Amino acid sequence: MIAIWTSALCAAAACLLLFALLRQRDGGRGDGDLLARLYVMVERESAARMADAEAQRARLAEIERVLTARLEQRHQDTSQGLGRIASIVSREMGEMRLSLSEALRAMTADSASQLEAIRKAVNERLHEAVERQMQTSFRRVLEQLASMQQAMGEVSAMTAQVGDLKRLFSNVKTRGGWGEAQLRAILDDVLPEGAYEANCRLSDKSREVVEFAVRMPVKASVPPVLAIDSKFPTEAYERLLQAVEDVNPDAERAARRALETTVRIEARKIAAKYILPPVTVEFAVLYLPTDGLYAEVARIPGLIDEIGRTSRVIIMGPGLMPAMLRTIHLGYVTLALEKRTDDIARLLGATRQEMLRMDGVLEKLARNASAMSSSIDEARRRTGAVTRQLRDLDTASFAADASADDPVRRDGHEAGAEPDAAGGQDAPAAAHRAVPLPFE
Repeated sequence: MIAIWTSALCAAAACLLLFALLRQRDGGRGDGDLLARLYVMVERESAARMADAEAQRARLAEIERVLTARLEQRHQDTSQGLGRIASIVSREMGEMRLSLSEALRAMTADSASQLEAIRKAVNERLHEAVERQMQTSFRRVLEQLASMQQAMGEVSAMTAQVGDLKRLFSNVKTRGGWGEAQLRAILDDVLPEGAYEANCRLSDKSREVVEFAVRMPVKASVPPVLAIDSKFPTEAYERLLQAVEDVNPDAERAARRALETTVRIEARKIAAKYILPPVTVEFAVLYLPTDGLYAEVARIPGLIDEIGRTSRVIIMGPGLMPAMLRTIHLGYVTLALEKRTDDIARLLGATRQEMLRMDGVLEKLARNASAMSSSIDEARRRTGAVTRQLRDLDTASFAADASADDPVRRDGHEAGAEPDAAGGQDAPAAAHRAVPLPFE
């Protein structure tokens, strides 16, 4: 339709253009004739256009019918192809579904059997592991119960022993004996044998006896000694521990003051009794048998320094006493090294004298060796002369044998020579032996 209207518009435009041209040519004459002719031309053109449009409409209808038929045929072919494809696909999908279901059924059965086997194996192993773990746990529990019963028995025994120790330490003499035994063990462990003396009287004028007197490592005919006395103020120490346990600050301060007073008094007694220069050194040692007691004494501000400065008494516990004794032992080692150095010096002096004597002996031996060398040269000259004479004698004998007229036998003897009584020795050889040597 658009093409028809377009052609009609083009025809109308052409008629108008033609009308304008004719009017210009005629100069305005005969407008009615022109309009009539133009109308006729327009009618003809319209009829021609309408005929063309009808022809084109018929052609388009035919084309549309042909195309519709073809589309319907193509649609039918496509539908048939799709139906065949759908049937093939559905058949193949069914077959694939069957094969997959069979494979899945086989895999499920196989997996079920494997899972059952794995479950059985895991159950067996878990059962064995649980039984083994339970047996081990029961054994450990029984062992721990046995060890706990043993420990409870040991605790009971230790409780009884602690009670015995408390009763034992309630006696002052027993406490002192225990501290003395502990100090003796430390001295025996660190110092060499004979380096100390137990229950030693320091002076003939004094009747005081110190528990241990350690000889100092110095070069002297009578070396000074170091007095060591053991003290164990249990009452004040126990009151202090009880106050700390009860969290009683007042009782703790009172017990600490009592312990300080006791230590000061004992240090003064040791200074008065056991510091006697030159028999002893300028200081003494107060030994406390436990590290806890020493820690409490060391916790009192300035107590140890003040006692060391005023009373010249050193307070030591089981942790510090071996260090001081090792220092004394090092002094003994140094003294022994000095003594050994003196012995080595004396030995070197004696060795020097012996070397001087050896030098004289070697000088005499050199003179004797030179005389012996001249004697050996003279003997070698005599031996050379004898050798030359023997060589001349052999040469003369060989010349005599060569000038003989008789032939020489194959065995090396002359034709007319007879063996002597000894057999095998000829006369010239005997003659050679009969020649007197010049040195005989």
